[in-house]
Amino acid sequence: MDDHDTPNKVEEPFSEYGRYTYADYLTWQIDEMVELIRGKVFRQAAAPGVIHQRVARNVFVELSNYLRGKKCEVFIAPFDVRLPLKSKRNEDIDTVVQPDICVICDAHKIDEAGCLGAPDLVVEVLSPGNNKKELQHKYEVYEESGVKEYWVIHPNECTLLVYTLINRRYDASKIFTHGDMVSSKVIEGFVLNLEKLFCDCL
Repeated sequence: MDDHDTPNKVEEPFSEYGRYTYADYLTWQIDEMVELIRGKVFRQAAAPGVIHQRVARNVFVELSNYLRGKKCEVFIAPFDVRLPLKSKRNEDIDTVVQPDICVICDAHKIDEAGCLGAPDLVVEVLSPGNNKKELQHKYEVYEESGVKEYWVIHPNECTLLVYTLINRRYDASKIFTHGDMVSSKVIEGFVLNLEKLFCDCL
């Protein structure tokens, strides 16, 4: 190689100003995790911290144990959830997210690529840098696509907020914290002990 030659810079397959679909998403060969929300690319700011991972793990384990032998199935990120609004064609889907945890009770929504359609329950654990994405952008697409229940956990504050879909709009619960037992209206009989959930956050 000549001293003046430099390796070609690999260009990213997307732009922060572009609008993309799931068909585009499938062609990207990248190492980082990205999500599409209404055609816009959202990067994961950084690898989740230890507290985030502990809380997500605790919720997943509780759900996994409870759902064993039942029709609903729980998945943990990375797991693509495609949220079509009009058409299920890859070229028409512009929202592909990777919830920290999701529960799907309709087996027809599950395929080799992940989930096609709204999960019954989505759990997102907040991390520094992703709060706006979870609290605004994902809230809107989860509500719009028909996710029946959306749990938002703030591990640093040890709180949990439940949004329940009623007449196509989310109704917010009170803020739950240490000492509370949180029941799911969608996963019948499932109760989460927050004292146990947040034991690794102190």
